[in-house]
Amino acid sequence: MGFRFRLHRKDLPGRPDIVLPKFRTAIFVHGCFWHCHRCKYGSVVPATRAEFWAAKRGGNVARDRKHARALCRMGWRVVVLWECEVRSDEAAAAKVKRLRLGP
Repeated sequence: MGFRFRLHRKDLPGRPDIVLPKFRTAIFVHGCFWHCHRCKYGSVVPATRAEFWAAKRGGNVARDRKHARALCRMGWRVVVLWECEVRSDEAAAAKVKRLRLGP
């Protein structure tokens, strides 16, 4: 799409999946199940060890919030792309275009 980007910058909280330095935008690509998205993929309850998985996934969500707050305090824009929203390259491109980056 013509953006200059970096992957997994270690110096930023949460090591965002994609970083657009020019726009101070950090993009996280989250799996629906692992980060408890409110969709059919994220609302699945495992049949075994349900308590363990609830704690594990809840910890992921709490950690996501912590990292997003830290990035916002540093002046970064935080964007989350969900697995179910970007299953195709075209859907991902459309989602990024809607961010209205640049002039």
